[in-house]
Amino acid sequence: MKFATVVCIAFVIIAVSSLTPTKAVMEDEKVTCNPKELLICMPAAKTGSQPSTECCGKLKEQQSCLCGYSKDPSFSQYITSGAAKKILEACDIPIPKC
Repeated sequence: MKFATVVCIAFVIIAVSSLTPTKAVMEDEKVTCNPKELLICMPAAKTGSQPSTECCGKLKEQQSCLCGYSKDPSFSQYITSGAAKKILEACDIPIPKC
């Protein structure tokens, strides 16, 4: 009976610890800023239509990259345009204040 109790307690500890990410795991999940991944948002930017869920997902994933994109002359016009602001609002992403 004692062995079964120890196994159950170990199982619960392992299960609970796997649900809470540690700091080291969170640091490994840093976003790679790749503006090409945002090309999925181009149809919404061109037509003014609602952005797709995939577009919103990529924007949320790369939200921490938006200030960097806005400071890069190659991409700033796409981040600061009126269409980009509408897409961010539609995706419920705050407009970056850089």
